[in-house]
Amino acid sequence: MFFKIITIIRKKLGRQHILVLLPTCLLINFSMKVSKNTVVTLTYTLRKDNAEGDVIQKVDESKPFIHLFGTGTLLPAFESSLNGLESGENFAFNLTAEEAYGNSNEEAIIELEKEIFEVGGLIDKEMIAVGKIITMQDQDGNPLDGMVVAVKDNGIIMDFNHPLAGKNLHFSGTVLDIRDPSENERSHKHVHGNGGYQH
Repeated sequence: MFFKIITIIRKKLGRQHILVLLPTCLLINFSMKVSKNTVVTLTYTLRKDNAEGDVIQKVDESKPFIHLFGTGTLLPAFESSLNGLESGENFAFNLTAEEAYGNSNEEAIIELEKEIFEVGGLIDKEMIAVGKIITMQDQDGNPLDGMVVAVKDNGIIMDFNHPLAGKNLHFSGTVLDIRDPSENERSHKHVHGNGGYQH
């Protein structure tokens, strides 16, 4: 491969300037791509089943989704579907229930004694209304969200499946920005500042 060299003589300055022109085929694209350990800003619309399904969630540019990829906190299939995209690119893909939040597990639907929900000997009826989400704890003390599905005379039936369990999902949106994480973000494994954690 040869380079074309052009010599320019500036008589007044008495200096010689050499410009090296690179062939187009040697130009390198330094655009960042979505990959592990990149901070990605994006918008998306989440729909049930497919592109024509009911809208479950919409995230727009007024409050975009900002996340440090590759930390194990996102669905693996979601990350792999975005991997390699550049800023400004649009995306659209489906996730099966198995790739998303899994199928509904009947063992995660349990009946709890009403006494568990008493505060000062009283139960807040609004709190245990059907459809309400209540944050409880598992045996290890970790927070666990459950939905009230039925209220019985002596118990409350709770569903601790993920709200999207058993559902096929469709994501569509746009990658707005990609950047390297700061050292603090890399060590803490999450984004700081606007759209991230505040320490």
